[in-house]
Amino acid sequence: MNVTIDPSWHNQLQSEFQKPYFDTLVQFVKDEYSSATCYPKGNNIFAAFDHSNFELTKVVIIGQDPYHGPNQANGLCFSVKDGIPHPPSLMNIFKELERDIGRPYPKSGNLKHWADQGVLLLNATLTVRAHSAGSHQNKGWEVFTDAVIQKLSAEKEGLVFLLWGGFAKKKIALIDSSKHHILTSGHPSPLSANRGLWFGNKHFSKTNELLKKMGKTPINW
Repeated sequence: MNVTIDPSWHNQLQSEFQKPYFDTLVQFVKDEYSSATCYPKGNNIFAAFDHSNFELTKVVIIGQDPYHGPNQANGLCFSVKDGIPHPPSLMNIFKELERDIGRPYPKSGNLKHWADQGVLLLNATLTVRAHSAGSHQNKGWEVFTDAVIQKLSAEKEGLVFLLWGGFAKKKIALIDSSKHHILTSGHPSPLSANRGLWFGNKHFSKTNELLKKMGKTPINW
């Protein structure tokens, strides 16, 4: 299967693209996009990989599936296109960022500038049908993105994984904690944040402290 993705990732994941499940997944996605409105746009499905190539990735944030409202999803987890109102989870991410490192609440919810610094903003499911959360789950995307996490764990060292909420925490089993750093907290959604499980995690300052200790450039959040 010929997949248009950043060459550094294509080299790492080429064997995945040849597996039968991936052919089935691609056909499912093609059928969905031709018969219904789906997000993100086709050329943004692999945007997380295009912005943060394999060699430069140093932080990994794992989401569940893309936003399913019009013009929201841009292929990066928790991120929305410029000019789009911020969803509740993203609002709480920015509020914690302000509390943690004093960064003023930003106007744009586009997290592309994080991705361009080596933050892989990876949704477990890379596509979704409009107005139907979770509609593309259990079709093969999770197999693929689990393979991505395992590849990162095996081939790289000193990554910082930010696992927010119960779904993301399940990915701990895929990560070698003896060579990578794992920070966990509640999900930034209002349900979790209002129960005291999100605010105060200081994941942004903690990530930068870890990066600096490893001699890596911190993220300009």
